[in-house]
Amino acid sequence: MRLILVLGDQLSPDLSSLRQADPSQDVVVMAEVMAEATAVPHHPQKIALVLTAMRKFATSLRANGFRVLYSKLDDPDTGPSLPTELLRRMADTGAAEIIVTSPGDWRLLQALQDAPLPIRLLPDDRFLCPPEVFAAWAEGRKSLRMEWFYRDMRRRTGLLMDGAEPAGGQWNFDHDNRKPAAPDLMRPSPLRFAPDAETEAVLDMVETRFPNHFGRLRPFHWPTDRTQALQALDHFITHSLPRFGDEQDAMLESDPFLSHSLLSPCLNLGLLSPLEVCQRAEAAYLTGKAPLAAVEGFIRQIIGWREYVRGIWAITGPDYLTRNALNHSAALPPAYWGAPTKMNCLSKAVAQTRDLAYAHHIQRLMVTGNFALLAGVDPAAVHDWYLAVYIDAFEWVEAPNTLGMSQFADGGLLASKPYVSSGAYIDRMSDYCAGCHYRVKDRTGPRACPFNLLYWHFLNRHRQRFAANPRMAQMYRTWDKMAESHRSTVLTEADAVLAQLAAGEIV
Repeated sequence: MRLILVLGDQLSPDLSSLRQADPSQDVVVMAEVMAEATAVPHHPQKIALVLTAMRKFATSLRANGFRVLYSKLDDPDTGPSLPTELLRRMADTGAAEIIVTSPGDWRLLQALQDAPLPIRLLPDDRFLCPPEVFAAWAEGRKSLRMEWFYRDMRRRTGLLMDGAEPAGGQWNFDHDNRKPAAPDLMRPSPLRFAPDAETEAVLDMVETRFPNHFGRLRPFHWPTDRTQALQALDHFITHSLPRFGDEQDAMLESDPFLSHSLLSPCLNLGLLSPLEVCQRAEAAYLTGKAPLAAVEGFIRQIIGWREYVRGIWAITGPDYLTRNALNHSAALPPAYWGAPTKMNCLSKAVAQTRDLAYAHHIQRLMVTGNFALLAGVDPAAVHDWYLAVYIDAFEWVEAPNTLGMSQFADGGLLASKPYVSSGAYIDRMSDYCAGCHYRVKDRTGPRACPFNLLYWHFLNRHRQRFAANPRMAQMYRTWDKMAESHRSTVLTEADAVLAQLAAGEIV
């Protein structure tokens, strides 16, 4: 008899470890433990979602003939960590071996390997690009650019392909997408789910156990099982996918969701598979229910970015988490934990994160991530924050997106240039600037947007690294054409902003 360990983000009936199981004699083990809930101070809604989804998945396994030993967080016998729970379950059952699908977290993988347990690891084959295939693709390349990987994934999956050519004659429809958005009372909202009795029980427990974790627990409306996840997918495909491309990079104070899918938690927990989601989107295009540009932009996020960052995580190993190519060391500003700030965009993005455990990719990349990079924040602190506060954040997907794409901590392995901008980008793609204390048009002075000051300060202090980058040469030419007196004023005022941040003062 063997124990089959199923982790909280492995809630898929076709999981490799479950495929190895013999329900007539093997026992599934699932456990809610404090070590995982507090590895970082996870948002209460994230904890509630994972635990509720785990409990419902255990119920579905039992209904399909599995014996499941389930340890709840508030059970007095539950151990503090997964290894301790596995030791307890082995002693209870006399099991000879533990089978587990490899986790997507280097810390947990090391903890399982270090434990005195007979563990057999199986690959997580729910992804469309196995690590060995990604490694073969990456071998010998001077740069690992997502666009080339994405095109190979289109060929590999056959998604949006007309024979050997991309549908519509081109791979990428960015020029048709990524428009500013306007308030629209007719824009559909994502499907939300009223908590059932099981969910409410978990919410009550999380409220008691994690009162000091950043974030509001209620209202809670996330899908927590496969049935609800499929309903959320249907709703998105029918109502929001047609507008997804236009609005994928837009930001509005009054609408945190726009036409985004909010399906990433379902994908990352295993309630939905990436291929089925992409096939549903492709079918909407083929039947004339969504434009090609919107469908291509959506599919690229899944078989492009999602698979790509998983490949980066897998081939770089745990040392990736410690990379800091720009030698940034500043503390994370208190505004990221809800302290006051006069910057409207940062205030709204953090407040939305606090209330919903959610912000879409441009809010993460070009507001919170951009500001942290310009301010020289230690990328490890930024990584811990993103891992903690977002409901879809698991290390394999969050770490490369944060450390590579957002903070350039990997020195350009993932991104060809740092994603930095002045306030002009935020002004163009959002309505945040209209209600801000600062004036986005001011380059200097007491109400100059901090993004404007810190942008040029970042370029100046990292000139040796980036001046020869062809994607950044124009920025340096612009800087060099400015009057020396103006450049001096910008740097002096940016230094003052950085000093305020270092002192924990309100910016």
